[in-house]
Amino acid sequence: MVIFAETTDMLTQEEKDFIVYWEANRLKQKKLGRQWLIGLPIGLLFSIPILINYATPWHKRANMVAGSSFNPLVLIFAVLLIISFVAIFHNKLKWEKHEQKYLELKAKEKQ
Repeated sequence: MVIFAETTDMLTQEEKDFIVYWEANRLKQKKLGRQWLIGLPIGLLFSIPILINYATPWHKRANMVAGSSFNPLVLIFAVLLIISFVAIFHNKLKWEKHEQKYLELKAKEKQ
């Protein structure tokens, strides 16, 4: 009985397409401004609940304290900071994952 082993060195068409795509787009997607713009919806997902929590008077005492000694510029600055951090961090992590996959496929291709 003869068993033919499938070679794992061959790249699938999907992997080849990814290599072509990533070679064309890796530098464009590494730019900080692009990462920020693409990640804005994810950042908003983290910051909108904070704004909703502040806007709804879920606790009377907390609402009185927040209303008496609160500077809205601090909230706006904090929300913008959270949006920016999450947006950039998410896209940098995604870029690193794609880069790692690209390097692994290129090493596999050379074998």
